[in-house]
Amino acid sequence: RPGADAASRAAPTPSGPASPSGSGSDSGSGSAKPLPKGPLTGRTVVIDPGHNPGNRDHTREINEKVDIGTGRKECDTTGTSTDDGYAEARFTLDVSHRLRTLLEAEGALVRLTHDADRPFGPCIDERARIGNEAKADAVVSVHADGSAVGNRGFHVILPAGVKGGGADTSKIVKSSADLGARIAGHFARTTGSAPSNYVGGNTGLDTRNDLGGLNLSTVPKVFVECGNMRDPKDAALLTSASWRQKAAQGLADGITGYLKG
Repeated sequence: RPGADAASRAAPTPSGPASPSGSGSDSGSGSAKPLPKGPLTGRTVVIDPGHNPGNRDHTREINEKVDIGTGRKECDTTGTSTDDGYAEARFTLDVSHRLRTLLEAEGALVRLTHDADRPFGPCIDERARIGNEAKADAVVSVHADGSAVGNRGFHVILPAGVKGGGADTSKIVKSSADLGARIAGHFARTTGSAPSNYVGGNTGLDTRNDLGGLNLSTVPKVFVECGNMRDPKDAALLTSASWRQKAAQGLADGITGYLKG
């Protein structure tokens, strides 16, 4: 969930992350097999699985503050969970893996900001840097919200126009809005989920200026809150493997539609 940073509040890199700073996790889990030719051949997509299952064991580190251009925020957060204990960090990795498979089948080079291959994080500033250094054509940060019971549906968070410190979103606001609109449309059609009834005025789109993962991005990027883990009806969807596959498909279709123009 967005909270301090919709993507997460990770920690700075105290004793060094398990993966090199800015490197992310390569497409195909290190496999050297060539990607199939497809409509996304030559395109790079970075998927940012929100939070990290290990964050809960590293609260000191993830509470360290990092620069987000317009101020300082916690490196990352633990994320939320369903009442039955299904953690957002597990959800985001599951959907991200499914999404990676779908995009690779279309020929895209896919990188993950992490694959639970490090003790915690990465921090929100590093998550942004991974996408920037990859010169990604699109970056999608996968999340699930932790709002009140009765609040249902998905929403896509877009970067606001921000300029300050190391943050300048002026070149990505329009392209990110296009990416977000494509994802929102396809996500609704594929999953059958309605846009959020508590954020975005039923458009499924929300614009924020307080998220380091967006503020520091220099490439088109959005966050997707796939549903509300604290609502039992949404939780039933989020904990369903078949629904998570639909969610990944909706994200993939939106990304593909955006990249094909």
